[in-house]
Amino acid sequence: MYKRVRLKDTVEVPPEELGDVSPNLVKRLLQDKLEGRMDEEVGSVVSVTDVHDIGEGTVLPNRPGVYYEAEFDAVTFDPQMQEVVDGTVVEVVEFGAFVGIGPVDGLLHVSQISDEYLAYDGENQRLASNESARALGVDDAVRARIVTKSIDERNPRDSKIGLTAKQPGLGKHGWLEDEREKREATAGE
Repeated sequence: MYKRVRLKDTVEVPPEELGDVSPNLVKRLLQDKLEGRMDEEVGSVVSVTDVHDIGEGTVLPNRPGVYYEAEFDAVTFDPQMQEVVDGTVVEVVEFGAFVGIGPVDGLLHVSQISDEYLAYDGENQRLASNESARALGVDDAVRARIVTKSIDERNPRDSKIGLTAKQPGLGKHGWLEDEREKREATAGE
């Protein structure tokens, strides 16, 4: 999920900054360029942490800045297929719940939440069962498994992550705690 990686990239140093091409300047330029961007190979760049090496500057025709290749460390978020993740429900809609998992949201489709039928309660922003007192709403903590992943590098907000919570050990944290307490009570009898 979160990884620390060593990367290389090129940054343009504008003419007004050429007097001080320092690791701090290059770090700031890399942060502006990369943080929040999605890449199929490394995932989403969360933070550029350290700049290790700054190469020689290159001038390109008809371009005002000087281009420097830099080697740096970054923290990335790269969700993996079948990975179990904990997150928080950020929005509930008729067809499911959007769960914040790191810097992106995943969709927990209503059919992947519970074996019980969950009806949408728009007034209270939740999905509620008619069979039991179970309900899933905004700010609820959830454990789910990543089952689909489609990364859009050009528009990271259009990336899609599909989740399921129907397997044992997955679901709303409160439901998991209730199930654990029931198992302990029956084991103690």
